[in-house]
Amino acid sequence: MKPNKNSFYIHLVSDSTGSTLQGLARACLAQFEGVEPKEKFWNLIRTSEQIEMVLDGIADEPGPVLMTLVDPNLRSQIREGCRKMKLPCVPVLDPVLSGLSSYLGMEGLNMPGLQHKMDDAYFERIDALDFALQHDDGQALDGLDNADIVLVGVSRTSKTPTSIYLANRGFKTANIPLVPNVNIDDSYFSYTKPLYIGLTESPKRLLETRRNRLLEEGQDESAYRDNLYLDEDAISDEIKDARKLFSSHGWPVIDVTKRSIEETASEIITIYQRNRHKRTGVLPLS
Repeated sequence: MKPNKNSFYIHLVSDSTGSTLQGLARACLAQFEGVEPKEKFWNLIRTSEQIEMVLDGIADEPGPVLMTLVDPNLRSQIREGCRKMKLPCVPVLDPVLSGLSSYLGMEGLNMPGLQHKMDDAYFERIDALDFALQHDDGQALDGLDNADIVLVGVSRTSKTPTSIYLANRGFKTANIPLVPNVNIDDSYFSYTKPLYIGLTESPKRLLETRRNRLLEEGQDESAYRDNLYLDEDAISDEIKDARKLFSSHGWPVIDVTKRSIEETASEIITIYQRNRHKRTGVLPLS
């Protein structure tokens, strides 16, 4: 049967949590316009019996298979099963592992889930997440001097999700909202350890984001017609005032209008690494 080129199943088979595989799959699928893949997750697959279960599921809902399995026997088993069903089966990490193995002159350990082991980096991420939650949306200004990164911006410039994303990468991140007629002592903007980043957005996009947020919360937009929160001129003034603050401190500024959370966070990490390199002469690997 000829597959539907727009709507199809894609099977993601992993011997770990599957988060790495999901990210790779979605990055690749984003390159194809108009497709509607239905993701089927098969995670923590580590036995031959589980592979048989996966193959039965693939047979019921056929579609391409992406896998991150390090056990050679399991890989062979699922490849053979997919070959019989005439379905593509792609071991997505193979090119990376092969290149690293060739360069390092050594074989990988072939142990599943090593990237999720509970080492120092794991506990650093947990600490960073705890810090981000405590210092979200200006809830706690004390302790900012312990942050790696402080995000500053007007309401709805993606400060919270960006903070959480950065925390998952191990960066202790706080965020401070700039609210009209609410003064924040300048001392909180003057710590030397954190990297301060100003986030801004176009007034029209910010208006649209704020309006959608209120509607999602079930609030009647008509009740906000006289509210400066949804006034485009007032929003423009908010952004101008924010930019003046950013400029007065010499902070890097990122316009998030056309950026995803991942893109914003990636640029912040790049700026952070460059900034740290200037301070210490060491460029960290993150």
